[in-house]
Amino acid sequence: MAGHSKWANIKHRKGKADAAKGKIFTRVAKEIINAVKLGGPDPKNNPRLRLALQKAKAGNVPNDNIERCIKKASSNDQEAYHEMQYELYGYGGVGIIAEIMTDNKNRISSDMRIATNKCGGTVAHPGSVAFNFDQKGIIRIDKHQAIEDELFLAVSDAGAEDFVVEDEEFVVVTDPTKFDQVKEAVLKLGIEKMESALEMIPKTYIECNVETAKLNIALIEWLDGIDDVDQVFHNMKIPEELENEDN
Repeated sequence: MAGHSKWANIKHRKGKADAAKGKIFTRVAKEIINAVKLGGPDPKNNPRLRLALQKAKAGNVPNDNIERCIKKASSNDQEAYHEMQYELYGYGGVGIIAEIMTDNKNRISSDMRIATNKCGGTVAHPGSVAFNFDQKGIIRIDKHQAIEDELFLAVSDAGAEDFVVEDEEFVVVTDPTKFDQVKEAVLKLGIEKMESALEMIPKTYIECNVETAKLNIALIEWLDGIDDVDQVFHNMKIPEELENEDN
């Protein structure tokens, strides 16, 4: 995998939308609840919960909130959230994947109809967009937290697929099956603050003019604002003019 713009574009848009809408606490809470429901409350024996707790720490979620989520998940009254994907086509044939975590499938179906009515785009048949994406484990680490050579060797030995040097961070790419062990290798270096998630990475990108890109960005940000939407991915190559506007 190569290309600075690939990682910068996806991360920049997704991170901007997350920060603007303040959804990190809600998202992490759902992940913790589902992790406990599926694998129990002990993070030592539950890799999924370990990942959720690390996300909570990286997002500065208070310990009290975390403990409440674990207690809530342990209750028989609390159901697990449904995890689903919606695939959409935006403007200019851009593919969009919205990852969902919801306790009400009818509500999210209605929310998706409203999104396309307001912002355009169409809901696609399952698989028609996803075939152009690969799921990868992505770990992002600020450069000031790590020594490049030391980090590269550690993650390579742990099975990482790629190591990308960005302007302000290192990006480690893994197969989903190696994600947890590569994260453990990073933690062993004493690096605790990192962004890590399973992400849908496009195999190919679609170039759009500025006006088409703006329409797609409006749709993407609307989708990301839906409470039950956990993450949004796309295969649009954002025009340089728009990237420069945000920097």
